[in-house]
Amino acid sequence: MKIGELARSAGCEVETIRYYEREGLLGEPARDGSGYRCYEGNHLEGLQFIRHCRSLDMKLSEIRQLLDFRRHPEWDCSGVNQLLDVQINRVEEQIKNLLTLKEQLIALRGECEHRQTARKCGILRSLNQAAQGQGCPCHGSG
Repeated sequence: MKIGELARSAGCEVETIRYYEREGLLGEPARDGSGYRCYEGNHLEGLQFIRHCRSLDMKLSEIRQLLDFRRHPEWDCSGVNQLLDVQINRVEEQIKNLLTLKEQLIALRGECEHRQTARKCGILRSLNQAAQGQGCPCHGSG
């Protein structure tokens, strides 16, 4: 299949496929007599593997390592477990940071409880104060 067909089958853009090829994540396809790339089922499967890992927010370097394990099924999978443990820790840190962000936004939202003019808006006042280097309620010094 040609690159456009592969992109449609995988639900991605042609440029994504080219990018993964440049990064060495997706194997080079054969070329036909006209120089067009000819992809096979293993390319689609590899692309779907990569895209699934990306949907889990894995970094390209981690996907590269997982692809190495995939190519060497005789290897001990403890390295795969370690990769997932790192990803789980990263997600836990992101959750913690998002909860902090939520608290900050709630504190900022509390600065303007009633509908009024922008001139009197407590949210804008707090943001302007922070921009001027003064304390703000969303970062605990308001």
